Amino acid sequence: MAQYLIGDLQGCDAPLGRLLDKMDFSPSRDTLYLLGDLVNRGPESLKVLRRLSALGDAAQCLLGNHDLHLLAVWQGVRKPGRSDTVQDILEAPDSQALLDWLRHRAMALHRHGWLMVHAGVLPQWTAAQTMALGSEVEQVLRSGDLKDFLQAMYGNTPDHWDDSLQGADRLRVIVNALTRLRFCTPEGVMDFSSTDGPGSAPEGHLPWFDAPGRATLKTPVAFGHWSTLSSGKNSTPALRNNTLPLDTGCVWGGCLTAARLGATAGEFELISVKCEQAQKPGKHGKSA
Repeated sequence: MAQYLIGDLQGCDAPLGRLLDKMDFSPSRDTLYLLGDLVNRGPESLKVLRRLSALGDAAQCLLGNHDLHLLAVWQGVRKPGRSDTVQDILEAPDSQALLDWLRHRAMALHRHGWLMVHAGVLPQWTAAQTMALGSEVEQVLRSGDLKDFLQAMYGNTPDHWDDSLQGADRLRVIVNALTRLRFCTPEGVMDFSSTDGPGSAPEGHLPWFDAPGRATLKTPVAFGHWSTLSSGKNSTPALRNNTLPLDTGCVWGGCLTAARLGATAGEFELISVKCEQAQKPGKHGKSA
């Protein structure tokens, strides 16, 4: 009985199949934890959703920024972008069922001693608070207010957390932290102007996982979203301040990587397969 954390798929179903074969994955025995960005940019987003939804509880999936974008396109809130590869989902005969399944995925998970998010956690959030705030967004995604929420979801402000935030502002900060965060100040003020590596931090900012006094420092955190942390010359993910980045740039011609969790929180074994997909990135191939 094994548990696996897997980084961003972005519509790369063939590498996922090879990775599952390499792991000797069995849905009756093992559990996958997918760290968001299940779809978009890769060639087989529809196959990814069909595969994962068919696995039932054996595939526990987080929502990433690309997954939320797909929901926004579905609801008519956003138009597909030039680099989007989700039209096959929207036109599929089982589109409604797949998108309804997608909107019921989690924003954060805390399993086997690991906190799992797509992008990041603000410095002042504990693991318990992260889960509670993620749940607030999940409730709206699963409600009749989905379209209204998606219409108000986009934007970079407020740029920091305040317990007194309410309504759309509150939900927007939660979504931005969990699905878009890379850099913030030590106080948790977020910046979304840079999508490159840690050395590209805007003045006064640093990678979220390097924030001094981070409340989740003693909790292992697994995340995706930031392929330049674990791709190219830095192709082997490694713990950094008790966090594990698992987006190894599959859709950009890198690898798809899983971490098989050990018996003790923070222990893991890496398993990866090369991805033949080589999408040409724009500004490092990342959407906001």
